[in-house]
Amino acid sequence: FFELSIKKRILHKMDPVVQEQVRKSILTLGNQQPDKVLSMCQDYLLKHPKLVVGHRVVVLQTIELVVKSRIDDISYPKIKSVIQLASDEMTKSKEVVPEWQQAASNILVAVGNKYINDIMEEILGKFQPGVLPHFFVIQTLANLSDSNVYGMVPFLSAIMGTMLPMLGMTKQDNMKWVFSSALCRFSESILEYLANLDKAPDPTVRKDTFSSEIYSAYDILFNSWIQSRESKLRLTVAEALGSMSHLMAHDKLEEQLPKLLPTILGLYKKNSEHYIISKSLYQVLEASVNMGSRVLETQIDGLLVALHQQICSPMDFNNPPTVKNHNEVLRCFTILANTFTDRLMVFVLQRLENSNERNRMGSLAVLRHLINSSTSIMETKRLLILASIRQPLADHSNKVKKRVVQVISAMAHHGYLELEGGDLLVRFIIQHCALPDTYHRPPDPEEVTNEALRSMCDNTLHLFTTTVGRLTDVLWPMLLCYLTPNQYANATTPLCKSLILLANKKQTAQEPNFIIDFNAQGSFLYRCIGVILQQCYNKELVRKQLQEMLIGTRHNDAIERTGVAMGIGLCASSHLDGTLEKLEEFGKSDAFRKASGIFGLLKDKNDVDVEKMKSTLILCYGYVALHAPEDKLLTRIDSDILHNISKNFNTKVKQSDQFHNDMQTYLAFVSIIYLQDFIKAEPTDVMRTPVRYLVLTTCANLMYPTILNLSCNLVTFHNLAALVGRLAPRCTDPNPEVRRAAIDCVYRLMYIQLRYEGFSLDYKDDSVEGLLDVREKLSNPDHSVLYKTCSELTKIISKRLPQQQLSTLLFMLYDGLVDSQSNCSRASSVILNTLLKNRGAGLQDLVPEMLEVLHSRLQVIGEEQVKVAIGQSILILATQHLQTVVNTLVAYPLPYDSWSCEMWIALGADSTLALQIMEMMIEKLNVMVPFVDKKESMLRPGLTKVTTSQPLAMTCALREMMLNGQSAEAVAHLFPKLFSALLVRLGSSVGVQLPKDLNNICVSLCCVLRVAVEALRILLGRAQLDAVVKPLDQDGAWDKMKDPQQHTTGVTLLSRAMAKHAGPRLPAIVESLCPSLCNIYECQRITVTAFFSELLNHHVVTELMILDMLMNNMMERITDTCGTVRMLAVRGLGNIAVGSPEKVNKYAKELLAAMSSGMEEKDDPGKLITLEAMSGMSKILLYLDQKNVHLLVENDEIRCASIMLLGNLSKFGSGEPVFKDQIHNVLVSLLLHLSDPNPQVVKACKYAMRICAPVIGSEQISAMFQKHLLEEKGLHYGEFINDLTKYLIQDFPGMLNFYHITVIQFFKSNWAEIRASAAMFIGKKKKKKNSF
Repeated sequence: FFELSIKKRILHKMDPVVQEQVRKSILTLGNQQPDKVLSMCQDYLLKHPKLVVGHRVVVLQTIELVVKSRIDDISYPKIKSVIQLASDEMTKSKEVVPEWQQAASNILVAVGNKYINDIMEEILGKFQPGVLPHFFVIQTLANLSDSNVYGMVPFLSAIMGTMLPMLGMTKQDNMKWVFSSALCRFSESILEYLANLDKAPDPTVRKDTFSSEIYSAYDILFNSWIQSRESKLRLTVAEALGSMSHLMAHDKLEEQLPKLLPTILGLYKKNSEHYIISKSLYQVLEASVNMGSRVLETQIDGLLVALHQQICSPMDFNNPPTVKNHNEVLRCFTILANTFTDRLMVFVLQRLENSNERNRMGSLAVLRHLINSSTSIMETKRLLILASIRQPLADHSNKVKKRVVQVISAMAHHGYLELEGGDLLVRFIIQHCALPDTYHRPPDPEEVTNEALRSMCDNTLHLFTTTVGRLTDVLWPMLLCYLTPNQYANATTPLCKSLILLANKKQTAQEPNFIIDFNAQGSFLYRCIGVILQQCYNKELVRKQLQEMLIGTRHNDAIERTGVAMGIGLCASSHLDGTLEKLEEFGKSDAFRKASGIFGLLKDKNDVDVEKMKSTLILCYGYVALHAPEDKLLTRIDSDILHNISKNFNTKVKQSDQFHNDMQTYLAFVSIIYLQDFIKAEPTDVMRTPVRYLVLTTCANLMYPTILNLSCNLVTFHNLAALVGRLAPRCTDPNPEVRRAAIDCVYRLMYIQLRYEGFSLDYKDDSVEGLLDVREKLSNPDHSVLYKTCSELTKIISKRLPQQQLSTLLFMLYDGLVDSQSNCSRASSVILNTLLKNRGAGLQDLVPEMLEVLHSRLQVIGEEQVKVAIGQSILILATQHLQTVVNTLVAYPLPYDSWSCEMWIALGADSTLALQIMEMMIEKLNVMVPFVDKKESMLRPGLTKVTTSQPLAMTCALREMMLNGQSAEAVAHLFPKLFSALLVRLGSSVGVQLPKDLNNICVSLCCVLRVAVEALRILLGRAQLDAVVKPLDQDGAWDKMKDPQQHTTGVTLLSRAMAKHAGPRLPAIVESLCPSLCNIYECQRITVTAFFSELLNHHVVTELMILDMLMNNMMERITDTCGTVRMLAVRGLGNIAVGSPEKVNKYAKELLAAMSSGMEEKDDPGKLITLEAMSGMSKILLYLDQKNVHLLVENDEIRCASIMLLGNLSKFGSGEPVFKDQIHNVLVSLLLHLSDPNPQVVKACKYAMRICAPVIGSEQISAMFQKHLLEEKGLHYGEFINDLTKYLIQDFPGMLNFYHITVIQFFKSNWAEIRASAAMFIGKKKKKKNSF
């Protein structure tokens, strides 16, 4: 009584808080006495049959809670009574009352977790064959399959057997929804059961147990229900189809995929909620890939486009379905990556260069996901990804940069940053750690501020340091290099934090590379200051900084002393006067005078300090002489520099070896400056003056005392490279005395370097001593001997030259390439190339600069042998730094000048290298955006296609490389890919203009179309396909290809020539071109379709077994969005009757459908598609056998299209006697088909007869047709024929026999309606004729 009274109070008051408290109390009681509480609840419901729904729901929910918590303690009789109660409550009302019936259903599901057999006995009693069950009966079955998989699956085969006939009976959307939902849950339960057979009660259950029922259900859901106007139903059906696809027989799924996938993709446009669609799509794709579907490949392009659109949609984290959809779409990309890796990568990377920001962000999201989720598959694509990610590194959008950072983070965890080019990604992160603040808050709420991006990069750098162990050796000591450049100043804090963490990690692990030898970099900071002062315009600030450098230096430290001198020398390049004044002032300062006097003599340490200060001063003057502008230096050398130097010799303090070393270094600098000017001024006639010999002898004499006075373990001999670079080329001078003097200089320079490296004065180096043998060989004037000797000399120099001076030597040798003495310029080239071969691998950062110097030297070199050598230099660099060389040369200004062209031609000389470059370019051309749409003028409407620079540059580069005959081997190997890439590039160039900055620069040299055509022609020539080129030249095909109006004609001629003269090459070409047919660029699809269309005109495609591939592609293009593509596809399909007539009947059904579709094409302003379809149909009909002719007649679409075409043609034939005769020939057929069983054919007949009426020649008949033959209006056929025959007999008595014979032929028609109409027509005609 107490419990019941509480229940009454709570139910009547309906206070939610009180309700919940009392419910908890009852649940507590229920946990103690479950049977009793359940009985009380049951009794209460039975005693109050009219209790309001809300109250009944509360009681039912209480029962559910007790059952869930104490089911093991409830007696079996009570369980049975609860089942009965819940079942009755659930089905008491035939109307759907969701809250009430769901509460009852939940009880059954809770009980079913233990007593599934009892539940099913009760439920199946209300689930009888032939009778639509209650909504919640189905819902309960669905929920049971979710909650008790192992209990329900054994019942599902029987359940679905009963359910299938019900699906066809279902008319209401809510019942369709619940059936679809149930099928989805059933499928998921079966899949879970099969995935865990080791736990299942019946391990013999197999997937094919359910395949038949699943396919029958699929048939109804897919062909009927998914077309519903109700969005919720469509989504539930789609979800069910996704789950069911895993259980369908493989052959059935394969058969359905071409229809199923486009239908699912089409749902994206019809529904605002996309998560369920993407989930379903993933399941279908997974099922397809798991069974090894071949059909899936034909759908891949449409799938990629649709999925990319989805991934580009913004995510709203406050709206979870958008986040779920994003994740499901990424899963779809993963499953496709397993099978279509190359196609997917090309697609995604191509869109990294898209002008639309969201497209770029979407592609980066996919790329990041694939790197993380498909590690093994992406392993072979790492270098391609590294190359492609460089484009978004330069993006201006912070939103895109945020995605780039996420991609870099993923790449870091998978080893990408350890590869060549990974340092650029680290630099990108550090650059954005140094971002300035955003001063104006962006209005776009999705915008990423500089602060947010900077914080993200800070965290990413910290992540690299702490969690990506493999990056430790990449970051240490690389991060140190970013501490001093000004542009990274704002990144100092995160850099220092990371360096501390890295240092601690290495120190703890006692790794050997923890200690960094900074001896070589000791002067680094002083040089940095010098560079900064070069750019400073505040003279007072410059003077102040120079003063601090000179006073603050530890003059006893040779490294620091040299660093200060180098910094001051760099400063002098911009501030010579101020620098010399400050040095003179420093030489007169008290610091130098403190050593004089009695107390100074007593302090040896001070004496040493003064000596070192003088050494610093002398070194400073030396570097000032090295870096100062020559036009200013020569006027100051005597008055300021030598004058002040001489003062430092006038001292009673004994100078050390180090002092002499610094003095000799200074003298070397000054002497070289003067001697260079002497050499430059000398006439080219070698016999007129001994200047060169005197210069070199002087140099040698200056160097000798330097060797004697050097002490061991000194600073680097910084000028070795500069001196060797000037001297080595003179070893082949026409004057033998100059040659010997030059080798003497190099010999002594090598020993100076050895002394710097710490070797003793009497040390003899075998390789350097070898120079003496070289010296003797130089007496032989034979050129070949001289250059061979030069090569030996270079090997010795290369062995002793420090790495940090290599670049200096190279750039000195570049100057030597234009030496006035041809012998010496050739020697420079020999030395240069020998050095590059031996040491060039470590010069990647200098490659762009070296190429630029070679480019400038080509412009002034007249010596052909030296030009050839420069080509060799470029080849050597490309062998070592291929990507850098290609990227640098591609970026040269367009149109390429003749020297840039020579550089590309040089790269074609090595077949292996040419192969690599061509492969790289083909890959890039396939993914790059060929043009962008730009508004030409504010005054003119519409957009203009403007070419993008990189694809145009690469096409030019390929053209030049193929001009080199040595590229023939590479061309032969890559011919199919090259031909395909250039043909597609040709299509991309139609109607495309140059950028405005190029329009005024000799357009004829760089016309977009012309470049592609020339490259294609050169390719054919290099591939020795003169038989192809000859007819193309004769027919003017190249000019036609360049003309947008005749472009397809030109491509057709090319295809024809290839089919006739290069047949064996076609299979690989066709395979390479196929992906372009699904490209987003209309112009590319047009070109490839034109090429394929003409191939079908030739029997060679059947012989080569590529007919099926071509036909399938043409079939797909019939539905292309571009009218020209559709027209060319129809033409190609018609061409099969000419090229392979024996195959017409094999494709009869498809060909007839295509021609029918073409003849009724609505979007065909010039009727070009219609004409091609008519032409194709006329060719095909010649080869159709009897069976397929019958198919033609029975095909509703073809009949309909043919009749519509007849009507349309009559618009053009009015007044022509021939056309009037044709109308009378088909008039009987049209009249009889007014009773055709297909309504669309009837409509077509009415339309055609109305349009043709004026041509017939009878006003009465014309009036009848206009009045009665309206498409949407019914027709009383008997009365119509009765009236019509009267006018036919009256107006055309001479045609009656013809009409009679024609009608008799229709007595054999397959359609009873037509036969009946024919009999009626004969009867009416005879009756009327007799009456007349």
